[in-house]
Amino acid sequence: MGQDIAMETQKTTSGGGLTGAHAERLSSLVTASRASVDRETGLALYRDMTLGRRFEDKCAEMYYRGKMFGFVHLYNGQEAVSTGVIGAMKRQHDWFCSTYRDHVHALSAGVPAREVMSELFGKETGCSKGRGGSMHLFSKEHHLLGGYAFIGEGIPVALGAAFTSRYKREALGEAGSDAVTAAFFGDGTCNIGQFYECLNMAQLWKLPIIFVVENNKWAIGMDHNRATSEPEIWRKAASFGMAGEEVDGMDVLAVRAATERAVARARAGEGPTLLECLTYRFRGHSLADPDELRAEEEKQFWAQRDPLKALERDLVSGGLATSEDLRAIEKEIDAEVQDCVDFALSAPEPDGSELTRYIWAED
Repeated sequence: MGQDIAMETQKTTSGGGLTGAHAERLSSLVTASRASVDRETGLALYRDMTLGRRFEDKCAEMYYRGKMFGFVHLYNGQEAVSTGVIGAMKRQHDWFCSTYRDHVHALSAGVPAREVMSELFGKETGCSKGRGGSMHLFSKEHHLLGGYAFIGEGIPVALGAAFTSRYKREALGEAGSDAVTAAFFGDGTCNIGQFYECLNMAQLWKLPIIFVVENNKWAIGMDHNRATSEPEIWRKAASFGMAGEEVDGMDVLAVRAATERAVARARAGEGPTLLECLTYRFRGHSLADPDELRAEEEKQFWAQRDPLKALERDLVSGGLATSEDLRAIEKEIDAEVQDCVDFALSAPEPDGSELTRYIWAED
């Protein structure tokens, strides 16, 4: 393979002995293609995923030490989705809309780790000026349209961004307006009205949007397969005549390839895609969740599919990196994460006199 990880047809094996619909779907999933990456891109993907993992681990440490407050929902285990999708799009050109599990989406979109951590500490130097906290990260500069505390809230916002992109191009004559929007949400969101209404409108108007379902099997404590009459979410796209695809969400190269296909369709004016990524969160729903509902066997099955370890195997076996290269990246990331904590702890609190600032638009 030399300098590239070649595109290949691959059948995912389940392993681990775990039974259940989610595992069975993975065992039968055939990934049509995996993205080809060179050394530079492969290392960039590994760095982004490592930053997400180590950042979240540090958040847990700060929360349990009483330095961080409020609701905090971590992303551990799902990094291949954020990195795979956002890494295949254009930063500061395309748009990204998140959920309440938004820290890693923000980092992948390019929001500096210092600004994200500062926001989690409620500091003025945060990307939302300390007003948003963990669930409401926002950065106009980095085209992050926000995190949202209630499920489905962000989907209509993302739809509006996609409509704006098409309107500028076709109504205002801006030829360079080809931005694509990625709307992230979980499996629990796919049973509410906003999901269906937005899919209908997106397909009706052929809007450049990717609906990214991060199906991590659990909606808080509800098993996905007990909550919906059609557990294969990607199939719901057919009801609207929309492109739909199912992908191994623990494989960053598979996610990247699927996103590249969806982006190409969107930029060509062929409309939206419903992309279902089968993934898993390694921690409980939030840091206040003791995570006693999920079977230990299930957790172990998914731990064996750790997306970071899978990418490391790809990079090393493909001759793109050595274990020493990857350990060096991890060391750099650890220093970056510690720096952002130190920065956030020493940053100023928002000025009390500005309590009502940012509530209304400013001239």
